[in-house]
Amino acid sequence: MKQFYLRHRGLHRWLLCLLVFLALYFALQRHAALMTWLSEHIIMPFERAVADLCYLTTVSIAEVCYVTAAAAAIFYLANVVRRLVREEHRGSTVYRFALTVTCTLLTVYAGFCLLWGVNYNADGFQERSGIYERESSVEELERVTAYFAEHLAAAADEVARDEDGAFAEAEADIFAYSVRVYDNLYEEFPFLRLRDHVPKALSLSRVMSVMDFTGFYFPFTGEANLNVDCPQSFLPATIAHEMAHQRGIASEQECNFLAIAASTGADSAAYRYSGWLMGYVHLGNALYRADQEKWRAIRDTLPDTVRLDLYQNNAYWAQFEGAINDTAQNVYDSFLKSQGETRGVQSYGTVVDLLMTYYLPET
Repeated sequence: MKQFYLRHRGLHRWLLCLLVFLALYFALQRHAALMTWLSEHIIMPFERAVADLCYLTTVSIAEVCYVTAAAAAIFYLANVVRRLVREEHRGSTVYRFALTVTCTLLTVYAGFCLLWGVNYNADGFQERSGIYERESSVEELERVTAYFAEHLAAAADEVARDEDGAFAEAEADIFAYSVRVYDNLYEEFPFLRLRDHVPKALSLSRVMSVMDFTGFYFPFTGEANLNVDCPQSFLPATIAHEMAHQRGIASEQECNFLAIAASTGADSAAYRYSGWLMGYVHLGNALYRADQEKWRAIRDTLPDTVRLDLYQNNAYWAQFEGAINDTAQNVYDSFLKSQGETRGVQSYGTVVDLLMTYYLPET
């Protein structure tokens, strides 16, 4: 047994260190004051410093990391297969392979826990702003949904459209404006102030679509990465969502709310339209579940241009429904829940409660 341990002692020690770290992390993750201090004074300053370096290039370093990791995994697997065919002691080879894979996956997971999981347990937007999600009546939900539909219809005439009437704002202009999208919220929420960089467009955006992702924030590099293959009517608000993560806001529902609040108040017509569109979709889905007649009455007030944008978006994502899509979402759902986000990916829907708090007085 001792000889067996010594033969793989490096991997065994690696695994032990990971288990100790994760045990310590999960033991302390519910201490909000500690997590908030770590996030504000160590984790996010570190990520922003790394981001300053990564944004020296327009290439997504996160994407490079994923491609490199995939290539390394294929090369390593091929080498293991070669050793199993040519060498003896196959049991030891299989054990070392399993141990290496386990340690690698746990290392990545531990890294996400440290660089991002801490933020799930630190004070979020609601604690910092004093604006909390609230339950509401169907009548209140109807009022706010109608409010969004009205502004959405008005904003629809302000954006560039193609010959078919679909959203056609220039992608370059959308990305260029991104560094100013949060300017209108700084006075109300000064803790959001940050020197922004233009987010990264992913070269492998189609792969992201297959996995049902419109973008992602990569804590190892501090980059906001965007899928630019999907219909772009939601792109401005999605950019604002990923940039909310760069401000240390981990909750998906809070980032969606911030994306909508920032975009609807922006000087850019493209961002305003996208913000009202994203907000209407969340509110409309909630109203549909509560009262289909009320939802239908509001939906019928939308101009054909808005309906076309919604149709194109729905048709685009429908083509990717399947096992890969479901698996990717299940993995992400499991990570969210492991960090205390009990709703998992369903937390995207609860943005409605924050929208009700914030926009109901305006109706």
